[in-house]
Amino acid sequence: MERLYSAQAGMVPWTGTAQWVALGLLLILGAALSWIALRRWVLIRRGGAVECYLRAPGRRGPRGAWRIGFARYGTQSLAWFPVFSLRPRPTAKLSRRGLAVVGRRSPDASDRAHLPGDVSVVRLAWSDGDGGESSEGTVYEIAMGDGALTGFLSWMESMPPGTHWEA
Repeated sequence: MERLYSAQAGMVPWTGTAQWVALGLLLILGAALSWIALRRWVLIRRGGAVECYLRAPGRRGPRGAWRIGFARYGTQSLAWFPVFSLRPRPTAKLSRRGLAVVGRRSPDASDRAHLPGDVSVVRLAWSDGDGGESSEGTVYEIAMGDGALTGFLSWMESMPPGTHWEA
């Protein structure tokens, strides 16, 4: 009887191991969610960030679909950060130089499944030196509410002091 008891005492039951694995996974999930919340808080606290949706029409995968995120205005570019990401850097950077609005519309029927009803969709492209649309630049669409769109258009039309883009 003693032999049987001592052999079983040295073994760790499978359910105990599964509980530790589950606890470890919960801790990792909690850390990831905390990082996402902290990242979002930092993006908003730094200022110049607005909530918007971004997509690159015609591209496959996630870049071709509407994604929610934060756009942060910079002096030379617009940095776009997805809301649900662990990455601290922007996923897309839209250069301010040559950026032009080439269209504006309300969300159509296919967009309604992914966008709220109170946004406007703006199509962006980069112009070449002659004012035409550049063939090499990627075209993006941004969907924003009216207040954020007014701020975005104002940012596009203004130029930071001391900037000489002609040079």
